[in-house]
Amino acid sequence: MEATLRENRIGSAAIPETYTPERPVTGEFESRLNISVVFTTVDATLAALRAAATMANRLHARITLVVPEVVPFHLPLNEPPVVHDWNEKRFRVLAAESPVETTVRFYLCRDRDETLAAVLKPHSVVVIGGKKRWWPTAENRMANRLRKLGHEVVLTETE
Repeated sequence: MEATLRENRIGSAAIPETYTPERPVTGEFESRLNISVVFTTVDATLAALRAAATMANRLHARITLVVPEVVPFHLPLNEPPVVHDWNEKRFRVLAAESPVETTVRFYLCRDRDETLAAVLKPHSVVVIGGKKRWWPTAENRMANRLRKLGHEVVLTETE
């Protein structure tokens, strides 16, 4: 899979790194329960972050905001169509609003689903925000795909 990752941990020195993503290395930081929030839209992700923060407070967990940025094939992978620094700042502000420890991971990728399958640890707790509709939405379909991969998925619906 072709992708790059930039990570910023809120509340610590924000030194972005770029490398080919692999599952995070298990260590002291990884021993706590992690709740992954997948970015969909700003409003939906804010609702998902609020729901994840409530769960994280009760479970003494931390949150990882996973931001897969799809780069079209006609562009080099390290040159997304949106200015990456602007996006990074926007997501750091989103994560800073969370009352619990939050890490932001940016993935420049060709396929969002493939990237999520590769970077989420097995049996992850995942929170996805989306609009409430009576028909299946992109967020519903993403949640179903992640459930089929064995993840525990919470779909937070916004109005």
